[in-house]
Amino acid sequence: MARARTSVDAGELEKLEWPYDWPPPWRTARLIGHEPAEAALLAAHRSGRLHHAWLLCGPRGIGKATLAWRFARFLLCGQGGGGLFGGVPEGLDVAADAPGRSLVDARSHPDLFHLRRTLDDKGTRIRSEIAVDDVRGLGAFMHMTPAMGQWRVAIIDAADEMNRNSANAVLKILEEPPPNAVLLIVAHAPGRLLPTIRSRCRRLVLKPLADEAVVRLLGEHVPQMPADERAALARLSGGSIGRALELANAGSLALYREMVGVLATLPELDMVRLHGFAERFARRGEEANADWRSLGYLLDAWIKGLARGWATGSDVASQSPAVSPAEAGLQARLLAAASLDRWMEAWDKVAQLLSRADAVNLDRKQTVLGSFLEFQSAMR
Repeated sequence: MARARTSVDAGELEKLEWPYDWPPPWRTARLIGHEPAEAALLAAHRSGRLHHAWLLCGPRGIGKATLAWRFARFLLCGQGGGGLFGGVPEGLDVAADAPGRSLVDARSHPDLFHLRRTLDDKGTRIRSEIAVDDVRGLGAFMHMTPAMGQWRVAIIDAADEMNRNSANAVLKILEEPPPNAVLLIVAHAPGRLLPTIRSRCRRLVLKPLADEAVVRLLGEHVPQMPADERAALARLSGGSIGRALELANAGSLALYREMVGVLATLPELDMVRLHGFAERFARRGEEANADWRSLGYLLDAWIKGLARGWATGSDVASQSPAVSPAEAGLQARLLAAASLDRWMEAWDKVAQLLSRADAVNLDRKQTVLGSFLEFQSAMR
């Protein structure tokens, strides 16, 4: 069936794909904090037995896609494609004027395929899943002869967004890998992929970034942000620069302080304060949507901080830096009132509430109220 004509131009389409103020992975040349992963890819290339499929795993926003694009440039722009520059490459860096570099950055290189969610049939919105029709295009691409060099490279970002039909179509490609073709699969939660896909890939696990790396990157992307706020966001981001930047753009430190202020009233809960906090999520618009996305991140960070406090016997307020004065002594008090198991059980219920609210468009204010009442129940 023929695709409907798209109603957006290339610039609008990229904005739909990447609705952020910082550069997308395909135009990000530098990667910080993942030197072991880069070394593994380079060593595999040097061995002359480069595996045909790589599963790049790790939490969302830590640089997996950026690494995939760096390796694609390396293979397609000379350094990894037959020694056009002479000698043995020492890293994955590619010169700005390397042959084909601008084509890769524009995602228009003839030996490159970017499999991701595409426009829906109306041509105005990005699909929620990777369509099986797009995977069929990948299959045809992988069996073509390279047009400009030695390799053909395909990037799937992210595999978590494939439905069962598109996942099965990718599996067929993996079962009959063509020569001189490399498939780089980005996965935030590889355990959700088909076991047969995982078994046919070489897995490369990327770890969350150190706080120092997140602070450094925030300084580059948000130079006007005070140093103490960058350090606070690094702690809340869980080692994800993508998450840290989203929180920074949404002004989420103020949201976090308000959230902790409500949590500090447990176990009784100041219901007037809670209703005032929940009211902000009843609004509509992009700002309200950003607050809603941030809330899930921040609650997750808070629960993980609670778990770290239990494991280390230290309070989050003793870490550097504390984000809110209300954090002082809060972890110890809450952990004395309920076991960590009870808190984790409550968080599992809250996470399901938040997910269900997005899936079936539940009332956000009521969802927030219900979430905090779950935390209250954990202490009773």
